Amino acid sequence: MSELITATYLIETPLEPARVAEVLAGEQSSGTFVRVAGETEALKARSRATVLRVDALPSLAAPSLPNALLERRRQAGPWRRATVEVAFPVANIGHNLPTLAATLAGNLYDLGETTGVRLQQVRIPAGFRARFERPKQGVAGTRALTGVAEGPLVGTIIKPNVGMTAAETAALVEDLCHAGIDFIKDDECCGNPEHAPTPERIRAVMEVVRRWQDRSGKHVMVAFNITDEHDEMLRHADLVAREGGSCVMVSMNWVGMSSVQALRRRTDLAVHGHRNGFGMFSRHPALGMDFQPYQLLWRLAGVDHMHVHGLSGKFSQSDEEVVSSAHDCLRPLSDPEDDADIVMPAFSSGQWAGTLPQTIAAVPDADLMFMCGGGILAHPGGPGDGVISIREAWQAIRRGQSLNDAGRTAPELAAALEFFGGKD
Repeated sequence: MSELITATYLIETPLEPARVAEVLAGEQSSGTFVRVAGETEALKARSRATVLRVDALPSLAAPSLPNALLERRRQAGPWRRATVEVAFPVANIGHNLPTLAATLAGNLYDLGETTGVRLQQVRIPAGFRARFERPKQGVAGTRALTGVAEGPLVGTIIKPNVGMTAAETAALVEDLCHAGIDFIKDDECCGNPEHAPTPERIRAVMEVVRRWQDRSGKHVMVAFNITDEHDEMLRHADLVAREGGSCVMVSMNWVGMSSVQALRRRTDLAVHGHRNGFGMFSRHPALGMDFQPYQLLWRLAGVDHMHVHGLSGKFSQSDEEVVSSAHDCLRPLSDPEDDADIVMPAFSSGQWAGTLPQTIAAVPDADLMFMCGGGILAHPGGPGDGVISIREAWQAIRRGQSLNDAGRTAPELAAALEFFGGKD
């Protein structure tokens, strides 16, 4: 029997869910809306997706999403919901990551029989995982490059998001290096602006990073945003490597899976995967996909870090979703014993010293990036004190001490608690 990829979906329909599940399976493999010549039983046995189970859920009185086809037919409810599991033959996919995405999350979202479809989980066999890229740095490599053997990597984002020249950006990076930062990244909106072209920004920043490394022995990892047209993106990655850098950042949704795969094959640099735009896939509970299948697809492209947002942060995700996303990143894709097949979750959005305790409680081994933009750069004592406040919070956590108690002898932490309104 062929190896299988299994996917779990939430579906919503006014029709019989089991029949709709079969429509979904057919549409995403060998079938269409009518039986066609050439769709033999032998072909179907070889390539058609199979519905493994259908589990009914409570119905709704009104549809979650509009559906013009059902409206034209004056289709009435109730709107039945079910969890369905579908198995897809690996042979349908081959070594083709975009086709995997199109199979798992393609036209099924437009099925006329549904008023809701959400991809919830994907499981792949080890042999299939082996066909695709792996992280070249991941957690272990990132720790080795930065010299941070334990605890969270303390990071920040260049702020203001856009507008600074290359020289101004380099000056801020120099201040952050002196403050003891581990990781710095560009904002996703700062790609190749006219006031700070990417090559100029890379050269200016890396001169500072090299100078600091020569002086202190510490390499600060900078994730340069090289999101761009494909060939330009690869050229910028080459420049980062020539300048002695260790990381590049891409807006995954907008450069595409094939470009990220090409980048992974081109360089040993850590690839920092920024998920901006993921909310379009995830915010409506009856549409899109959960983070688990999303991160699986991008990890098959070979990224090393993935954003998960932050706890008690400024975005819409619940803390439960953020924690679950981080755990997904730290879980091997197929072989549970393959510790090299994990990626580092990047916590960000509204983070500061006061949100570190709950973050470490969620990921006790602290294999994570803790990135504070305003939480460091807006500290009343300046960026240096912002970094120190995070370090002081980490030491308090290690001692089992509350942040308020620690703040009595840690002035930078105390200032953060007062300024950002922190509470234990």
